Amino acid sequence: MIQYVEGDILLSKAKAIAHGVAANDPMDQGLAQSLHKEYPAMHKDYHHWCHTAHPKPGEAWLWGNADGRFIINLITQEGGYSDGRRPGKASTANVNHALRSLKKIISKEGLTSLALPRLATGVGGMKWEDIDTLIQNQLGELDIPVFVYQRFVSGQPAKEAL
Repeated sequence: MIQYVEGDILLSKAKAIAHGVAANDPMDQGLAQSLHKEYPAMHKDYHHWCHTAHPKPGEAWLWGNADGRFIINLITQEGGYSDGRRPGKASTANVNHALRSLKKIISKEGLTSLALPRLATGVGGMKWEDIDTLIQNQLGELDIPVFVYQRFVSGQPAKEAL
């Protein structure tokens, strides 16, 4: 069940936070930057995974913290870091495939709640209306709370109904 909320996603009570990135992303912008600062080990482990697994857009990678919080990196953008280029924009196909990968992770890991930003609309360059439709189609029938953070408000917890 999808719930639209506003607030600071880093204060979410959800078991997992998912966000969009590119392979080998330096995570120096937006939510990725905040997650990088909050969980530096996640950033290091993500880069190790990228260098060993060579992931493609549409894949997803789960990282767990000792406090029981999970971060799910959804590869919604084309890469480009191996030769110094910035990541490309997100695409509908990449986001759709990444959301399918996310669903598989939720099922496999038995995650009980999820928080998402306005996925792929910042650095990814997508229109929210298009992404919202994909989220509804891919995650709308899950039996867990899915909190979609439509508006970021720093330091304010969202009203999440767990």
